[in-house]
Parts: sequence; C-alpha cells; structure tokens
Amino acid sequence: MMRDSIATARTLSEALPYLQRYAGAVVVVKFGGNAMGDEAAMAEFARDIVLMRQVGVNPVVVHGGGPMINDLLARLGIESRFVRGKRVTDKATVEVVEMVLTGLVNKRIVQAIMDEGGRAVGLSGKDDDMMVCVADDPELGFVGRPVEMNVQVLRDLFGAGIIPVVAPVATGMGPNETFNVNGDTAAGAIAGALKADRLLLLTDVSGVKDESGEVVTQLSPEQVRDLTARGVIAGGMIPKTETALLALEQGVRAVVILDGRIANACLLELFTDHGAGSLIRSTEPRVKPRDE
Repeated sequence: MMRDSIATARTLSEALPYLQRYAGAVVVVKFGGNAMGDEAAMAEFARDIVLMRQVGVNPVVVHGGGPMINDLLARLGIESRFVRGKRVTDKATVEVVEMVLTGLVNKRIVQAIMDEGGRAVGLSGKDDDMMVCVADDPELGFVGRPVEMNVQVLRDLFGAGIIPVVAPVATGMGPNETFNVNGDTAAGAIAGALKADRLLLLTDVSGVKDESGEVVTQLSPEQVRDLTARGVIAGGMIPKTETALLALEQGVRAVVILDGRIANACLLELFTDHGAGSLIRSTEPRVKPRDE
C-alpha cells in the first residue's frame, strides 16, 4: 500500500512542470473510435477531460460517430455508399448525420463530462457560424471543407469554465446548407483557428509507424511527407497526418496521434515525461523530451 502511495506521489511530482506549462493552454481533443461505444471508456475519457479543465487547461472535445451513423442509416433503410473510403452524403444522409452527431453522440459526451463533475456545453459547427464549409468533392455530396472559422463562442466558454463539445456538422455558404465534416478535419480546423497548444487525435492505433512497424514517437513535417511519399504512411493514417500538417501551418504548436484505447492517454501525453503516441511538430525545440 505504501509503495503504491509513493508511486502516486512521484507521478504527481513529475507532472508539476507540465501542469505549470499547460495552465491556460488550449488543447483540442478529437474523440472517436471504439472508445465511443464503450461506456467505461467514455467515462474514463470524460474524467480525463474534467481533470484537464480542473488544472487550468482549456480543452475542446471534437467527436465523430461513424458507427452510430451507419447503424441508424441501416435501420432507416438508407444505403451507405463510399468513394475512396469517404462517405457519400446526399440530402437524406446528411439529415441522419446531423441527427446522430448533434442529438445523440454529442449529448452522450456532454452527459459523461457532467457525470464526472465537469461543466460542458454541446455545440455543432453550425452554432454561431463556428464552421462554414464548401463542398470538398462533388462526388461526395454534402461533405464539407471548412473555409471560414468563427471560434469566439469557444473562447467565451473557456472564460466561463465550460468545456465545449463540438459535433462536426457545419453550415454552408448558401441558405439552409448543411455539411458533414470529417471529425479529424473539423478538429484540425478548430485547433488552427484557436492557435491551440496541442491537437490530440485519438485513434484505434498506437501512432505513426515506420517501415519496421515501430511507432515513431516524434516526427517533423518533412519526415511525415517522406514517409507518405514512400508509402509507409498509408490508408487511414493519411487523413490524420494531412490534418496534422495543415494544423501546424495554421499555427498549432504540435499535433499528437495517439491510441485512445490506452487508459488516460490524454493525461499521459500532456503530463508525463514520456508522452504517448506520435508527436508531429516543426523543428523548433520542444518543451519536453521524448527520448527518455
């Protein structure tokens, strides 16, 4: 028992410089993957987000919800079609997407945060014209690419001590337009608009891997482009690294792609010496070492 208490105290002591470092920082977290359908994992994630807010971090949660969208589409008899791995979103589909993301998934996450003692408000990209989109690809229908961001509402919530939870549904340039936005894309756009200190992309894999299958703990944008050109970064990892590179260009200090299946993944990344997953940043000196 005493040994466990000493280990806990040592962990807290190790966290002190990072708690000081991230006090007042903006951290955007993309929450998705299998954890969204697991009640215990959802509660653990919510507890981590509440702790982040409690120690002075300003977290923004952006979420997906693909499996739940697929489930409701199937129940409604609406066929799911994909082009190059991306969902084709026609008028009927975008209505279901908005219903599931804003009415079901978003409120579940808000409730989970509230259950852990936090204060949270659910939003979508439509609210206060936070995210305005144009069609990303005519073949995909109402799949949006953000072209205008208005994030003052998020700053207002920070000031009130409230955690924003954002569904990736956006308005368009025309009247009554609704767009489905890829969750990673939405998180990157929000992080860029806020000039966030960190963008954490939670996934169902352990991070970016090299040719031998080992996780690369730290990469520069140049290394990401090289691994992509050589086909090492491929498949579903490409949209995530593309989001990371664009976010860096927009002023985000660093992006981490990490395994959301690991307990307390966000806390491990922010508040421990070792961190978690694959950190992508420009070449200026980083705040904490990765080679320990």
